[in-house]
Amino acid sequence: MTHNALDKAVATLMRETAEKTLLKHYQRLDVSAITAKAADDVVTIADTESEIMLAEGLAKILPEAAIVGEEAAHADPAIFERLSDSLCWIIDPLDGTNNYAVGKPPFGILLALAEKGETVAGWIYDPLSGRLCTAHRGQGAWVNGERLTACTSGADKPIAAISVVFVDKDKRAALMEHIAPHYTLVDIPRCAAEQYPRIGLGQNDVSLFERTYAWDHAAGVLFLNEAGGKAARPDGSPYRVDRHLDPGLIGAASPALFDDMAERLARI
Repeated sequence: MTHNALDKAVATLMRETAEKTLLKHYQRLDVSAITAKAADDVVTIADTESEIMLAEGLAKILPEAAIVGEEAAHADPAIFERLSDSLCWIIDPLDGTNNYAVGKPPFGILLALAEKGETVAGWIYDPLSGRLCTAHRGQGAWVNGERLTACTSGADKPIAAISVVFVDKDKRAALMEHIAPHYTLVDIPRCAAEQYPRIGLGQNDVSLFERTYAWDHAAGVLFLNEAGGKAARPDGSPYRVDRHLDPGLIGAASPALFDDMAERLARI
């Protein structure tokens, strides 16, 4: 299947799924439709319905690919092993669930296609605005069909969104003491489907992530790198979906911004 044909099929599936599941329930969720999944994390009926529809649709688009969905993997950790398969779909059916559950944006759908642990294609969809970000390895990044070249904010102090939700107490204190003063801090959106576009589009310059699950980061890392920014582990090594339980990831609007953050992190 050509990249264009794949993009068209995936985009259609994402839009239809969003309309029939996410938008259907948005700001209409009953309390009984929201369940605690882990500390500071919830799952809703929309997550479940969206993942089922996406998995069924992706299986038709590329039947030869394994499927790793966030909710399915949460229920059965053995599914993680599929991330190393020769071809694998990775599904985040509702990124930003905590936002969605209280009836506010941002939230989105993240899909990625990986080959032997390396992301080869990614799609990031915002159901409320209709923004669709796409990327294929070696082919650039695109937003609503227009090629994107990542740009910085141009601010005197780079704008940083530092996620400390899953950072331990001591490291959090070190980040605030040694890293934060060098940046203009902004709130994280608690939604990777929003954070990666913000970096690529010049709204944010750099972001730190501690938890790096494949469904949250596979598509965004590829998108940012293909746009000319840089997303990688703090030591500069590439992000692999089959190592997604490893902590730590930097996303930056330029390689220089990445290097600057990485150097600061190495000193704490």
